[in-house]
Amino acid sequence: MVELDRLRTLSARVGSDPLLVQAAGGNTSLKRGGVMWIKASGTWLKDAATRDIFVPLDHAAILAALAKDDPACESCTDFVRADLNGTGLRPSIETTVHALMPQRVVVHVHCVNTIAWAIRTDAEQRLAEKLRGFDWAFIPYARPGLPLAAAIRSRMRKGVNVLVLGNHGLAVAADSVEDAGALLDRVAAAVTRPVREAAKPDRAALEKLGTGASYRPAEMDETHALATDPLALKRARHKVFYPDHVVFLGAGVATGFDGNPPLVAIPGVGVLIRDDARPAVEPMGRCLADVMRRVEEGDPLLALTDDDIGRLVNWDAEKYRQTLKL
Repeated sequence: MVELDRLRTLSARVGSDPLLVQAAGGNTSLKRGGVMWIKASGTWLKDAATRDIFVPLDHAAILAALAKDDPACESCTDFVRADLNGTGLRPSIETTVHALMPQRVVVHVHCVNTIAWAIRTDAEQRLAEKLRGFDWAFIPYARPGLPLAAAIRSRMRKGVNVLVLGNHGLAVAADSVEDAGALLDRVAAAVTRPVREAAKPDRAALEKLGTGASYRPAEMDETHALATDPLALKRARHKVFYPDHVVFLGAGVATGFDGNPPLVAIPGVGVLIRDDARPAVEPMGRCLADVMRRVEEGDPLLALTDDDIGRLVNWDAEKYRQTLKL
C-alpha cells in the first residue's frame, strides 16, 4: 500500500528526532477503507521503514465502542483485524486518540517543546498565544484509554486538527501523510522554547563512580544535563510531569544507588545508566533533561498526582508494554 509506505517514511523521520519522539513513545496512524493502521504498542517509530510495526483495526467498531464507553477501548485488542494482522502485535496504548480524530492521518508525538508548555498550570492560556491561527484544542491531562477519550470528546470541535494533551504531548491530523508531516513541523516550530546551556559532564568522575556498581556514563551530553543543570534536577527530582517519565524512570530522579534505579543523576557531575537498563532508559532520561532545560525558575508547573501515577502504572495496557523490555 503506497500510502502506508509514505506513513512509514514519515514515522521513521519523526521517530528519529529526539525532540519529537523518545524510544517507543509516540505513534502514527492511517485510516483507509474502514481500517485504521496504527503503530503497535512497544515498537519504535524510528524503525518504521525497516520493520512492520503497524496493526490494523476496525475503525467503525472502535468508534461504536467508544460511544458506549466500552472497557474494550482500554487496550483495543478486540478491534484488531486478525485477518490482516500478520505481526500478531497489539495496537498502541493511545489508539483512542487516533480513532477520535476524523482525519485520515494522525501523528502523535511527545514533543519536548510542547511538553514544556503542557506541564504548566497556565498551559492553555500560554499556548493560545503560540498557536494563534491553528485549529487546535487543549485537553487537560487524563490517562490514555477511556479517560483520555472522554476528555477529547468533551473538547473536540469541527475542524480541529491539532490537540495539545496536557502533561503528555501533541497530536496533529490531516487527510494526507504529506499534510500531516507539514502540520507537525509548523506546530513544533510555533511552540519552540529557549533551551539553557548546561555544563559538560565529568566523564572521568562518572567512570570512577560507576566502577563496581554496574553503571556506565550516559552516552549523550544532553542526558547529562539532567544532572549538570541545577534547575533541571531541582524541578524533576521529586516530581513526575508526564507519563513516560514514571513508566521508564520511576517516580522522580534518583541521585544515589539505593534501590538500584535505572538512571542516577550525580549533581554537577552527570548521569549514570545501569548496565542492564532497558534501551528506553537513556532516551527517556534525555527527554526529561530536554524538557526541564526549557522550564524557567518562575514557571508554574503542574505535576501528576500520586493517584495519576498509580492509575497509570497499574493499567493493564501499560503493564503489557513493560513486558516488552523496551
